[in-house]
Amino acid sequence: MIRVVPHDPDWAAQYQAEARQVTAAVGAPLIALHHIGSTSVAGLAAKPIIDMLLEVTSLDALDRVTPAIEHLGYEAMGEFGISGRRYFRRDDAQGIRSHQIHAFAADTANVRRHLAFRDYLRAHRAVADQYGLLKQQLAQQHPADLGAYNDGKDSFVKEHERIALRWVDDQR
Repeated sequence: MIRVVPHDPDWAAQYQAEARQVTAAVGAPLIALHHIGSTSVAGLAAKPIIDMLLEVTSLDALDRVTPAIEHLGYEAMGEFGISGRRYFRRDDAQGIRSHQIHAFAADTANVRRHLAFRDYLRAHRAVADQYGLLKQQLAQQHPADLGAYNDGKDSFVKEHERIALRWVDDQR
């Protein structure tokens, strides 16, 4: 069941608590850890899943510490459809997804894309509201079809990632 809920201010604290554990587990390969996804944008409706972007020195170095991440309860999924990524997911005690880690080598296009989109939504409330409404509509239309839900967001996300990357470049 896809559930999009109003923003919960506690998501930031949940991220911070998890970030401490992930940082300790990853150790030396860690360059930076970021709260991304809709739970990282104040006021944005979201699936209640804490998304983290992990920047590492190399994916090979991350692969060597994967058992430590798995020890935190994460399932390592490999690239999971995105070349150059390592994806980890964790469910809560009821079997509902609660956390996701998207790991990339530092300063790659995927890192820039994720951070630009997050920062753009944080800075552009009207766009974030539009995105939240779209997600709520898609969750109602496709309550049990994650593929259809994600497909429905795809064009909005891709268009606004392009806009966000230009916006970030203009900020420099």
